[in-house]
Amino acid sequence: MVEPKFPGLVEQYVNLGDAYQKEGLQSVREELMSCMKGYKGCYQRAYRCLGAAAEIFEDMRSTLLTEPLENHLSKRAKGILQREIPRRKNVRAGTVRQRFLGAVTHQGVLCLTETAQVQCSKIYALADRWGLAGGLLSYLLAGAVQNGYDVVACPDPMAPDRLSHLLIPELELAFLSVPELETPFRRLRLDNAVDDALLRKNRPQLRFAHKVYAALVEEAVHSLAQAKEMHDHLEGLYNPFVDFGRVEETALRIFREL
Repeated sequence: MVEPKFPGLVEQYVNLGDAYQKEGLQSVREELMSCMKGYKGCYQRAYRCLGAAAEIFEDMRSTLLTEPLENHLSKRAKGILQREIPRRKNVRAGTVRQRFLGAVTHQGVLCLTETAQVQCSKIYALADRWGLAGGLLSYLLAGAVQNGYDVVACPDPMAPDRLSHLLIPELELAFLSVPELETPFRRLRLDNAVDDALLRKNRPQLRFAHKVYAALVEEAVHSLAQAKEMHDHLEGLYNPFVDFGRVEETALRIFREL
């Protein structure tokens, strides 16, 4: 539910609760209340697991992200900008739209690479086990906008302040943190840029942290799957006591107003 900022002036309330057959719902009252409590609890557990996993991942990333590595990523970005994203003459700066390309769902961790492939024929696949792509993508985003291109910035669903993917539809160019992508235009192995000595020094800690991270994400997915199952059951309880004809009438009335 979205609370309107200017009710009646810009936004209007639409109350679909009028379509409930309230007397009928009383017959499944106890089961509804139990189911509602259960699926909300599953969501809360999933969010706690994802929050903990994000903290662990950030710890791994910060362990390996050094100033020389940041300088290396900046240099790589400059080379890509010169090669792939030339400056346009006499144009305004580009715009940035934010869109999530992936999510953690009841089906697992998903990334809709097909969406990018429909818009972009030239795709850089980034091998990025440690979350290093965010820096490279930030440099590319800033350079592309400065050079006059509109971009689609795709945040990491586990850390929305960090980029996972970048699309530049005007150039049919995309940068995706999806190392397993088949036949990309080019594959950038950002993991190879990590300092070898630093990686060896922290390898046991990183291995343990990665196992815990993966286990937490797996538990979150399991909790989301439980929540989905409970929500489907909840819908099954409600459906016999919803006047869908009234719902359709409401939709048609709004359609006529528009």
